[in-house]
Amino acid sequence: MMKNHENSSNKLSSKVNALLIIDIQEKIIRAIFNKDSIIKNIKKLIEAYQILEENIFISEQNPLKLGETIPELLPKARFKKIEKMAFSLANIEEFLKEIKNKKITNLIVCGIETHICIQQTVLDCLHKGFEVIIVSDAMSSRNRKDHEIALQRMIQSGAILTTTESIIFELCKTADRKEFKEIRNIIMS
Repeated sequence: MMKNHENSSNKLSSKVNALLIIDIQEKIIRAIFNKDSIIKNIKKLIEAYQILEENIFISEQNPLKLGETIPELLPKARFKKIEKMAFSLANIEEFLKEIKNKKITNLIVCGIETHICIQQTVLDCLHKGFEVIIVSDAMSSRNRKDHEIALQRMIQSGAILTTTESIIFELCKTADRKEFKEIRNIIMS
């Protein structure tokens, strides 16, 4: 029997978006599978997002022990940094209050590790009624299998799977936008 989805097109709804960059920290990234590609894609996502949208959130898991966010992946524009001990960002009161105040409904998620903090955040956010878009080539784990199984589990729970380039073009919407040339340059870099 087919599930009846409210948003059956699985297209990003035209509500308020936020980009969640989860735990891209110095000590965690070292052992991550395919880390150079992941860093490159997160950087593209941040650069394009800052041109097209607002509402960027960065989480740091136990920064005293695991280090801060990699400097090259800190947005240049305004963003909200949230330090946490809980694996799920969705259990942090400061985060929930902020997204409620900004009337955010869509969460675009990237970072590390897919099978721990990302998966727990995504599952909790889906449970709370958010539309969650997971950027598969802008997230990873130490082990490729953990990453792949976590992606499957999040999709089965209702998350929408996409890639860096795809979500950037979806946020851009049209080549007529004055920012399009800048966006194209980011994609091609």
